[in-house]
Amino acid sequence: MLHLTAQDAEDLNVISAQMQDAVLRFADISFDTKRRRFTLVANRFAWDQVDSKQRRRTGLHFDFVSSVQKQGFFNVGPDTILSLLAIRFEPKDELSGHITLAFSAGHQLRLAVECVDATLADMGPAWATATTPQHEA
Repeated sequence: MLHLTAQDAEDLNVISAQMQDAVLRFADISFDTKRRRFTLVANRFAWDQVDSKQRRRTGLHFDFVSSVQKQGFFNVGPDTILSLLAIRFEPKDELSGHITLAFSAGHQLRLAVECVDATLADMGPAWATATTPQHEA
């Protein structure tokens, strides 16, 4: 089971690699404005265990988030399934910037952050999956 933290763009790239191809419902995304925490729960493909083809329920949260912008989320309901492609950090200055979560079908979430502060934690046992996600070169 993974438990990762990110404090900079390089750390966030590791989390992005582990969350690539994670699937989640739109309803499993939340932003607590009072706590300034953005959270999602997803079924990630366990790239760290690729020999056994498995998925794990995983929580991911970002702290020090001041706002969240949505792009391309027209006609998306709570049960819409999203596939996470990548997580990127775009610096604004030495610490702050934007974290972009890119999903399939052109959906994106852009988090304005004071700094990179992310935590990924697997939440339970893995289960087998028949396929490994494929990407065109």
